[in-house]
Amino acid sequence: MTTRRAFLTQAGLFATGALLMPKLTSAKIEGKVGLQLYSLREQLPKDPKGVIAKIAQAGYKEVETYGYSKEHGFFGLSAQEFGKLLKANGLTTPSGHYNMDSLFAEGKFGELDEAIEAAQLTGQQYVTIPYLNEKFRKTAADLKAVAAKVNLAAERAKRAGLKVAYHNHDFEFANIEGTSLYEVLAKETTIALEMDLYWAVRSNQDPIKWFEKYPGRFRMVHVKDMDKAEPELNTEVGKGSIDFKKIFAKAKLAGIKHYIVEQENFKIDPYLSITESSKYLRNVLLA
Repeated sequence: MTTRRAFLTQAGLFATGALLMPKLTSAKIEGKVGLQLYSLREQLPKDPKGVIAKIAQAGYKEVETYGYSKEHGFFGLSAQEFGKLLKANGLTTPSGHYNMDSLFAEGKFGELDEAIEAAQLTGQQYVTIPYLNEKFRKTAADLKAVAAKVNLAAERAKRAGLKVAYHNHDFEFANIEGTSLYEVLAKETTIALEMDLYWAVRSNQDPIKWFEKYPGRFRMVHVKDMDKAEPELNTEVGKGSIDFKKIFAKAKLAGIKHYIVEQENFKIDPYLSITESSKYLRNVLLA
C-alpha cells in the first residue's frame, strides 16, 4: 500500500411553533472543511505554493498534511515556512499524518518527537498515525502491544500540548483472534479516532454504530465518496454511494469538528474535483 498516509437552537418565540415548523429548529452541523493533502500528492512537490493557493480558492479552510521529514520538511519547505504559507492563504492545519514505524518496531520516539515539533510549528492539534504496518498486527497480543505504545505516544504528545489520533483503512476492522485493531484502539486508548468513512463503509462497517459505542471520540473524519460503478475507486463527495447525510446527522454524538475531504484517484481534473467536493460538503451536507 502506498505510504502516507461542522447547533443552532431555536428558543423563546419559536418554541411553541417548533412542532408545526420543524425546519426552523433544524440544527446546522458545525465543523470546518479541510483537504487531506495526499489528494494532490502528484502536484504538491512540483509547486507547493501554487497548489496551496488553489486549495484555498476551492473553498477549503483547513488542510491535513502528510509526508513530513526533518530533512525535507513539507514538500521542500520547513515546517515554519509551510505554516507561514498556509497563513498567507487563510488556511490552518488541525492535523498531520506522520510516520511512526520506529515507535512500533523499536519503541523509539525520534519520529514522534519530529512530528510533535512540526505540529507545534504549524499550529496543529493532532499528530495522526496514518497506517500500521502488517507485521505489527498479526495477533491479539500484537494489538495490545500497539495500544500500549500508542498510549505512550499520547502521553508524550500531551506533555507538548498535543493529541494523538489514528486514521484507519480497511484492515483495522478485520477479525484477529476474536477482536480487531479498531476495537482495541477504541477500547484500550483514549486517542482521537479519525474515521475514514470510505474505508469503514467499504469494510461493511456502520459508522453510526461506532459513534454510538464510542461517543465523542471521532474528532475528525475523512470524507471520501465511493464510486457507484467501481467501489474500489473514489469519486467527488455527493456523486457516490455513501449516505453522508445520514452519517453526519450523528455528528454531535460522534464529536466531529473537522471534515477532511480526501480523494485518492480522479476521473476528472483534480482541482475541479476538490472544488466540487468542497461545495457539496459546505453547501449541502453541512448547511
